[in-house]
Amino acid sequence: MLDKLVIATGNAGKFQEFKQMAKNLASEIIFAPEIAKLVVEETGRTYSENAMLKAQAWAEKVNLPCLADDSGLEVDALDGAPGIYSARIVNDSDDKKISWLLSSLKGKNNRSARFAAALALCVPEDYIFIGMGYCYGKIADSPAGFNGFGYDPVFIPDGYNLTFAELDSSVKNSISHRYNAFKKISCLLTK
Repeated sequence: MLDKLVIATGNAGKFQEFKQMAKNLASEIIFAPEIAKLVVEETGRTYSENAMLKAQAWAEKVNLPCLADDSGLEVDALDGAPGIYSARIVNDSDDKKISWLLSSLKGKNNRSARFAAALALCVPEDYIFIGMGYCYGKIADSPAGFNGFGYDPVFIPDGYNLTFAELDSSVKNSISHRYNAFKKISCLLTK
């Protein structure tokens, strides 16, 4: 178990998800903006590259183990878009991103999609682990629910009739793309 783990995100929703997942991985879980300011340019071409960039930059900045992610929504009818550009496809609110997505899908029958996440755990001057996870589902016709963030109000995971934003956070956190990636990292640490 780690003494301290910094969750390298400025997104409070992601922090809460990771805090719940990592409770058995570290004694103290820290929200990165509470201890430092750092903007890391997402210049990678893949989720893994972006997650690694963020984890390494934060680990160098605070000299503590850091967990970072890069994630996105991949929609089949849009040839995998918005993908790694999910957070910045529209430089505005989550509502505007959802509006962009639903407008882009207008007239398309195929609503299948998946959330993808790469997690990188960087321990300064020691090692870096990367785990990739997915959650498959479909895009709803309209937003529903108030839990979560990003595209959660329009993503219905396979096996459910509710969006991520309608599901209880404990359910979402047990099936999400971030959880599936986190399982891979935590398995590596416990070997």
